[in-house]
Amino acid sequence: MKRLAGIISMLALAGCAALEPATQQQTGWAGAWGASPTIPPAGGKAFENQTVRQVVRLSTGGSAVRIRFTNEYSDKPLDIGAATIAIAGADGKPTGEILALTFGGKPSVAIPAGAPLLSDPVALSVKALDSLSLSIFLPTATGPCTCHFAGTATAYLSGPGDFTRTGFEPASTFTNRAFISGVEVTRPDPRTIIAFGDSITDGTASTVNANKRWPDVLAERLAAAGFARPISNQAIAGNRILSWQSPIFGDPALARFDRDVLSVPNARWLVILEGVNDIGMGAAAPPSAAQLIAGYRQMIARAEARGITTYIATILPYEGARYYQEAGETVRSQVNAWIRTNTDAAGFIDFDAAMRDPANPKKMKADLQSGDWLHPNDAGYKVMGDAVDLALFK
Repeated sequence: MKRLAGIISMLALAGCAALEPATQQQTGWAGAWGASPTIPPAGGKAFENQTVRQVVRLSTGGSAVRIRFTNEYSDKPLDIGAATIAIAGADGKPTGEILALTFGGKPSVAIPAGAPLLSDPVALSVKALDSLSLSIFLPTATGPCTCHFAGTATAYLSGPGDFTRTGFEPASTFTNRAFISGVEVTRPDPRTIIAFGDSITDGTASTVNANKRWPDVLAERLAAAGFARPISNQAIAGNRILSWQSPIFGDPALARFDRDVLSVPNARWLVILEGVNDIGMGAAAPPSAAQLIAGYRQMIARAEARGITTYIATILPYEGARYYQEAGETVRSQVNAWIRTNTDAAGFIDFDAAMRDPANPKKMKADLQSGDWLHPNDAGYKVMGDAVDLALFK
């Protein structure tokens, strides 16, 4: 019996050893770009008989592409009259062949109220850091847009008509992400990194259209190192872990976690940077460190149950921000102490240490903040992206 148990054990170990490389190399869908949708505010953007063109930069390449559309916060179906993709030029306009998206083989679709929808795959070879131009014709009144509020990228709106196959000069522009929440690609190693957080991961105060968010910097470093990884940015500006604040700030992290983390294809690593809005925004009395830590532990447990390795990032200093308070600073210090010593997550990323002023650790370095003492500037986001150890994702 002992010999049989030993043989079974050896076979199990051999099976695990054989399985791991195959898992890593098996072609599959990967989350190459993401933008978490939020509830439209009253009087939010609406469209009718217009074409919207949006540009997204991919964190990694692949041989086929599909788009995740969203109508998740609408009470009526969303009519997509036509949609196309193409490689984008420096000006965001399509270059080369413009490819039609289909939906169950058809060129148009009605997305049910409250639902997302994946397009059919399109054979398109894309490289890491390529930009895609995505055009959507909206023939009927959409109602308030299920958008990602802080897009930090220009979207282009046409006058009346379908311009998905011809391009157009915009009648107006805006900086939300409209009706799209993800771009997925097929690749031999589809293991995906999820960047999950608030405005600091969303890139608030970074240069529009410049892709200066810290996950963008990380994507560039991974590509330069020769092992580009898919990164899906699932941050929402203003987001909190524990409580709801405003429609455009999204559902709390604990409420949106399944959609924005667990549903991303082949999610393998998770970086969580969140909590400053819990201790600051609108909080006369911030939640306790114990309450926030319980929230982190919930996310870690839910991720690791799906085989996702989780890293927690320390909360950045924020003295000087409009909602700074000493009670919140005490909670931040306690939470960061737990992050640096906890054994729940696989590890931590010390953004606080990278960004704080040595002369006053409650504040960011002056040359790394955007002017509001809460959000980094482009240089600060680069410091953050450079502070991440690439070996965490090998």
